[in-house]
Parts: sequence; C-alpha cells; structure tokens
Amino acid sequence: MVKPRQADSTLKLIDEYCRYYRNLFSEVRSFEAFTHLHAGRISDIKRKTLPAIAEIMGLENAQGLHHFLTQSPWEDQAMRKQRLELILRIVKARKIVIIINETGDPKKGKATDYIARQYLGRLGKIDNGIVAVVIYGLVDGLTFQLMFEIYKPKEQLKLKDSYLGLAE
Repeated sequence: MVKPRQADSTLKLIDEYCRYYRNLFSEVRSFEAFTHLHAGRISDIKRKTLPAIAEIMGLENAQGLHHFLTQSPWEDQAMRKQRLELILRIVKARKIVIIINETGDPKKGKATDYIARQYLGRLGKIDNGIVAVVIYGLVDGLTFQLMFEIYKPKEQLKLKDSYLGLAE
C-alpha cells in the first residue's frame, strides 16, 4: 500500500491552525488548497482573488483553488461544527460576550448574488448592496467570528410556486 504524501507546508501559524481540520479532507490536494487560501487571506496582497492568492503561494494557476471551492468533497457544515467545537474547547468555562453585527457593503452591478436595493447600515441609507449578519464572540479581550450569514432579499429568493402553496 502506498502511503499518502504529506501536505506541502505554508506558514507555521497557518499549518498549525489548519491541522485541526485535516480530518475533514480526504485528499491531500484539498487540504493544501485549504491551507493556501488561509495563507492568502492573511497576506498583504491588495485583492484577495484566487489568481492573486495562487501567485503569491507559488502555484501555477488558480484552478486548484477554484476546484476546492466549487467541487471538492468537503462539507461546510462539518467544518463549521468542528470550528465551533474547537472554540468551545479552547474557551472552556470563560465568559463569552456575544456581539451581533449587521453590515452592509455597497456594490455596483448585479453580478454578485443577493445584491439588491436595501438598507445598508454602513451608509445609513437604502442603496444597492449586500448585507450580512455576523456573530462574534469576545473572550478576555479577544474577538473572533462565530457565525456568518448573508441576508437574502425576498425578491432574490428563487422559490417555486409549489413551495409557496400557489401550485394548482
């Protein structure tokens, strides 16, 4: 039997963090993409696009990163659950302050999902943009993200009439 190769290393900080999630990836290539994306997100590049991340990580192109995000066999709910369990294990019995923040970012065009004319708290008015609700935890002066959900404007939800009870 051939022993699977070890994942290429990135930065010590990234490798140590990502190893907590190694069990979620059946393929070493998927796990490497996971670590590359994390390294790219904390890098000082101006735009955090897949091609830019691939370039600074020394990858030939961004195809592997794109494949990881769109077709890789990892489960986002399993990752979310494992991340929250890890946070609770680290925090233990310390007091957690929960912070709920709604943020709205102005966007031009309609290429991104869930962009609509809606109230954007950041601007204090109705404008074209995307809105998200983020739940943070605060423990001993350290703030960390717990949950993130993009607000989906009613007119952008694609429900079939049968789901609404309107089918004949």
